[in-house]
Amino acid sequence: MIVRALDKIGAKLLVMMDQAGDFALLSGRTFAAIPRSPFDTPNLMRQFLAVGVNSIPVVVLTSLAVSMVFAVQLSFGFKQFQAEGLASQVEGLAVVRELAPVITGLMMSGRVGSAMAAELGTMQVTEQIDALECLATDPIHYLFVPRLLAAAIMLPLLTGLSIYVGYWGGYGLLVGVEGQSSFVYQAEFFKLLGFRDLRIALTKGLVFGVIIALVGCWRGYRTQGGAEGVGNAPTSSVVTSSLWILIADFFLTKLLLV
Repeated sequence: MIVRALDKIGAKLLVMMDQAGDFALLSGRTFAAIPRSPFDTPNLMRQFLAVGVNSIPVVVLTSLAVSMVFAVQLSFGFKQFQAEGLASQVEGLAVVRELAPVITGLMMSGRVGSAMAAELGTMQVTEQIDALECLATDPIHYLFVPRLLAAAIMLPLLTGLSIYVGYWGGYGLLVGVEGQSSFVYQAEFFKLLGFRDLRIALTKGLVFGVIIALVGCWRGYRTQGGAEGVGNAPTSSVVTSSLWILIADFFLTKLLLV
C-alpha cells in the first residue's frame, strides 16, 4: 500500500513538473515573440475590446458590491469602539492595496482567461492552429502575444477603475447610509494612502494580467480530447490562474511594501 501511494505521488509530481516546464517554455517563447514583426494591430485592437472595454460592467458591479459590503463590516466593527472615523481609513487601504487588484484579477480570470482557453482550445481540436503552422505563421506570435499585451495593459486600467468605483461604493455606504460627513470620508479615505499604494495596485494588475493571459493561452493551446477537452480547458485555466493570482498577491505585497 505504501509503495502504491508513493508511486502515485511520484507520478503526480512528475506530471506537475512536466506541466511547469512546458508552461515556462511557452511563456519564454511568448515574451521573445513580442518584438518580432509583422505585428497584427487589428488583432491587438480586438483583444483590447474583449479584455478591457467589454469587462467594464463586470468590474464596476463587483467593485461596487465588494466595497460596500466591506464598508458595512468596517462600520459595524468600529462602532463597537466608537471609532467610526477609522472605517474610512481602513476602507481606503483595503480598496487600493488589495480589494481592487485582487477582485479585478479574479473576475478577469473567470471572464477573460476562460474565454482565451476556450477559444484556443477550440482552435486546437479543430486543427486551426495546425493550419496556421502550415501557412508558416507562428501560433505563439499570432495568438499569444496580442492577448498577453492586451491583458497586461488593460488589467492595470481596470484596477484603476475598480479603485475609483470602490471609493464611491464606500462613500455611498458610509456617507449615504451611516451618516458620516462627506468631507471627513474624503479626508480619512486618503489619509493613509500615498503614490506608493497606487503603484502597488497597478503593479499587481500588470502581473495578474500576465498570469491570466499566459495561463489561459497555455491551457487552450495544450487542449486535447475533443469537446471534453475544450470543456475542461476553461475550468482548468480559471482554477490555475486564480490560485497563482492569490500566491502572487502575497509575494507582491511583501516585496512592494518593503
